[in-house]
Amino acid sequence: MQGLKHIHLIGICGTAMASLAGMLQAQGHKVTGSDAAAYPPMSDLLASLGIPISEPYAEKNLQPAPDLVVVGNAISRGNVELEYVLEHRLPFLSMATLIHDEFLRGRDSLVVAGTHGKTTTTSMLAWIFEVASRRRPELSPSFLIGGVAENFGTSFRVRGTKPFILEGDEYDTAFFDKGPKFLHYFPQAAILTHVEFDHADIYADLASVKTAFKRFVNLVPRNGVVVAFDGSANVTECVARAFCRVERYGLAENSHWRVTNLRHEDEGSRWSLLRGGEPFAELYLPMAGEHNALNATAAAALAATQGIDSASIVEALASFRSVKRRLEVIAETHGVTIIDDFAHHPTAIRETLRALRAKYPSRRLIAVLEPRSNTLRRNVFEKELIESLAVADAIILAAVFKSESIPAEERLHPESVVAGLKSAGKPAELLPDVDAIVAKLVKEMQPGDVVAILSNGGFGGIYEKLPAAIDAVAI
Repeated sequence: MQGLKHIHLIGICGTAMASLAGMLQAQGHKVTGSDAAAYPPMSDLLASLGIPISEPYAEKNLQPAPDLVVVGNAISRGNVELEYVLEHRLPFLSMATLIHDEFLRGRDSLVVAGTHGKTTTTSMLAWIFEVASRRRPELSPSFLIGGVAENFGTSFRVRGTKPFILEGDEYDTAFFDKGPKFLHYFPQAAILTHVEFDHADIYADLASVKTAFKRFVNLVPRNGVVVAFDGSANVTECVARAFCRVERYGLAENSHWRVTNLRHEDEGSRWSLLRGGEPFAELYLPMAGEHNALNATAAAALAATQGIDSASIVEALASFRSVKRRLEVIAETHGVTIIDDFAHHPTAIRETLRALRAKYPSRRLIAVLEPRSNTLRRNVFEKELIESLAVADAIILAAVFKSESIPAEERLHPESVVAGLKSAGKPAELLPDVDAIVAKLVKEMQPGDVVAILSNGGFGGIYEKLPAAIDAVAI
């Protein structure tokens, strides 16, 4: 874009859209935006930047007309602002196109992709580059993360150096571009964490998901590299025809980047990392869970391929502070620990609960799930969801978020999930709303309990309501 513009973002509270808003503002543009509803952490980020959020969507939000409109991928035909844009021929783009055109040209794009672990791994990689830049300023990273990285206190940063680290989302780009967003980022190097069926609203089956990731891998040039998890046949298939070097990471004996001697402690994990069978580093991460050790290994491996020394990697991972809404302790009150996690898929739920089991082995673990993601709202993974939730000691399910928008034959039936959990010997209950859930928890919780709230949305304000309710009574 030539000169400073007024840019309006429709759907500004999406994690990547809010980050883009901050990036554009940092370049000097006037930024406005709108959304149906705003909730933390992205509403807090936008407020801290002084970027106004108009609620709800309305034609007046586009008056006077902005120079450019960015249409979020959650926006569909029928949205009043999108219809106004089309009728008045206002210039518009997708988020991913604008990121490529305005921020990635002339930089080294390092993209983290995969069904699980993207946000945490991207945050780890950015922090490794940040720590390394204390000795080598040219490594200072720009980044775009689908969540607020606590080491930085933000989800984005734009600098004049070459490295640009991005979370590569496989979800579609916009109503007019149904390809994945990550196909716009043209990586010089990439991480591929996992490949599973997800986003059942836009992918017909696992084969179509794998096709998207194969196309992503095919974008990496011959002089680039893909660091890929070696514990998944789907990942193996997706990198099989790569034109670039592929380095596998994991727990297997033949992993190029091999995790050995992994042990979990009260506050984190330690392991030895081998590179090509030779010792590379002794790593400590102040986070629980095998999946987080693997995420950290992926970030360490890609950083090493970009010339970052092992000492910087060790220092960065030891001081990593996670991401908002990823195993985040949001309250500890009257002996009860309340955890927030951005649950979106049965595998992610299972790994989250396993990590909490490792961190709090002797405490009762209660899982509270809102089926909110487009995958969890469908019955495609009902069996897997039961198995994942059974890791907890007790489970409460909320009603399916906006269930009426899912065809009846595709819709998850939470009562079936509860019945399956009870058959497995797990106390489980379906409750109609957040107030009922809070009342139930407050009545039955005991000091020492750990409550894992699993949702990828606002969940009716439960994050504020539950701690306040506990504080109001003696338990």
